[in-house]
Amino acid sequence: MDKEKPNILGWTCPRPLMNYPTIVMGHGAGGKMMADLIEHLFVPAFHNPWLGQMGDSTSLDLSTLFQPPSAGQLAFTTDSFVVSPLFFPGGNIGELAVYGTVNDLAMRGANPHFLSAGFILEEGLPMETLGNIVISMAAACRKAGVSIVTADTKVVQKGSAGGLFINTSGIGVIPEGVDIGPANARPGDLVLVSGTMGDHGIAVMSVRVGLSFETEIRSDSAPLNGLVESMRSAGEIHCLRDATRGGLVAVLNELAAASSAGIEFEESSVPVRPEVTAACEMLGFDPLSIANEGKLVAILPRESTEAVLAAMRTHEYGTNAVIIGRVVNDHPGRVIANTVIGGKRVVDLPAGELLPRIC
Repeated sequence: MDKEKPNILGWTCPRPLMNYPTIVMGHGAGGKMMADLIEHLFVPAFHNPWLGQMGDSTSLDLSTLFQPPSAGQLAFTTDSFVVSPLFFPGGNIGELAVYGTVNDLAMRGANPHFLSAGFILEEGLPMETLGNIVISMAAACRKAGVSIVTADTKVVQKGSAGGLFINTSGIGVIPEGVDIGPANARPGDLVLVSGTMGDHGIAVMSVRVGLSFETEIRSDSAPLNGLVESMRSAGEIHCLRDATRGGLVAVLNELAAASSAGIEFEESSVPVRPEVTAACEMLGFDPLSIANEGKLVAILPRESTEAVLAAMRTHEYGTNAVIIGRVVNDHPGRVIANTVIGGKRVVDLPAGELLPRIC
């Protein structure tokens, strides 16, 4: 199916929606129009037994998630997505909402299972645009192996929400014995990244400001739970973070602060696509501070590194994984970059948001 033109005629009982080519305030008023929108678009797209309960909340039998029963812990996360534009090379706000929430769960070593979705629709949003996003969002759930089990829809006046905002929450299970957290980095650990930095932020910005390049820059938006599962099976992992807002620089600073340890990395070892480097030079950005939506940073014991790195490189989202640095006793809580010209520099958190509304 052409993602730009969702098959409205294939929606369940489409006539009520076809009568309204754009979202109107009545679609969020709690009456028949809202019921039609839910019944004929959201329910067929996200259909599963839990969502089918259609109550004010959904009842989940958590005993089915734990094998054996009571082993493991729950991970719970929430996030909101306000990316502009709604569509960008390599993805859209719907896919981003699913993958971003799945990845937040995976960064604690959890296997994601259930998501919620809250849609803030702006009056005037084309119905085809909404349909395209919902269809791709459902496909993203299937790819990540999760289900949207509860949802909500609100409509706000034109000019209030940039077309569409999405809030998602997620529940996953942390297997027994898995302890991955931001405070677990130890001196002697090595630092890995799963691939190239800065792809998502520059992909969004290129569309927003009308930049064009010889090679299209595409978002790296992707579900990382499968990659993390492969990594966990290969060896011990101390810390995982997805390098979203603030990019690699923000993640390393957050991990150093949480662990009260120093981190050093080699600038020349960090993979960045040449076209992303060129775009950053044109715009005056540091690619290491630009957001990603399908890349992770891992800190793990030296003795686990070879096996974990090999496992990452056999997975579609870790083929370009590399070691970039180490955790040290020196300068606790600080991040130091060894520069390409042989010097050292302190790498601090970005002072502000370089690229607003990139997720």
